[in-house]
Amino acid sequence: MTLTAAPASTPTLLFTRARTAGADERVFLGKLGVLALITAAGATLALRPEPVAVVAGVLLLAAMYTHAVELQHQVLHHSAFRRAWPHRLVGVPLGLPLFVVYSHYRVRHLQHHRFLGTPHDTEFFGFDTRQSLTLAALLRGAFDYHRVLVVLRDVVRSAAGRWNYEFGDISPKMRRHVVQEHLVQGAAVLTAIGLALAGLGEYVLLLWVLPVVAAVPMHFLVELPEHILCDTETTNVLHNTRSIRGSWLSTWYTNGNNLHIEHHAAMSVPINQLPARHEETRRLARHVERAYTDFYRTLWQALRAPKQHPERPREGC
Repeated sequence: MTLTAAPASTPTLLFTRARTAGADERVFLGKLGVLALITAAGATLALRPEPVAVVAGVLLLAAMYTHAVELQHQVLHHSAFRRAWPHRLVGVPLGLPLFVVYSHYRVRHLQHHRFLGTPHDTEFFGFDTRQSLTLAALLRGAFDYHRVLVVLRDVVRSAAGRWNYEFGDISPKMRRHVVQEHLVQGAAVLTAIGLALAGLGEYVLLLWVLPVVAAVPMHFLVELPEHILCDTETTNVLHNTRSIRGSWLSTWYTNGNNLHIEHHAAMSVPINQLPARHEETRRLARHVERAYTDFYRTLWQALRAPKQHPERPREGC
């Protein structure tokens, strides 16, 4: 069920900025520890001889590779640590399993925040929003393995010194970072190929290839609710973005991505501070859901009766 509310008062907390404190940093380090433990458990299961354990392990790894990108999302906003330098150090490896190059993601995603609601929006993930909302379009977005090929193409271009940013100008320093990180991604791929040629292909298949195959649609489902079926022709974050209250589990797994209005309203606020702002969002914003099931029910209704939902979908995150 969608909760709709016309703005009834001026927000007091929603757009307030906040610095990352020591407590916020410890929360994020704890999230990294949980990610490491569950990923290790997934790898252990994936390498077991029992087929059921293998399937469970692969899916668990896929879920953690998806979760890692959500943690990377906080890192690229520099809201995980008190100092700037650890963000890139942590952000690069978080994106490696799902072929998300940190600095490239950072540049495009910050442009997304700046230009959301305009033709210049440059979101990193999602499906082609120029298309009508159809099941076929959603399926193409859900199984967008072509993005991996694009990253590999950019790895080659970076190695050849021919990589250029396609969505405007970036500083020489940022371009250098993007090129370096594409080369790191390429080195990871070459290492995997070397392991396969050395007779360890089963490890590569179970610990990386199959989890990526499963993680691509998982990540799409996490990103999808953010702006789809909202009014994406306005720059008003109370109208062009969706928040989902969710449970503690969905809030942890998406790393607060469910509270997306709160995030867009003050993007540098540490994610763990966003729940305190949700009551104000619920009272003022147009698109607020109680649970992910409510959102997907609304989406299904839109697919069945698209003419009843004139607002065009827009890509996520």
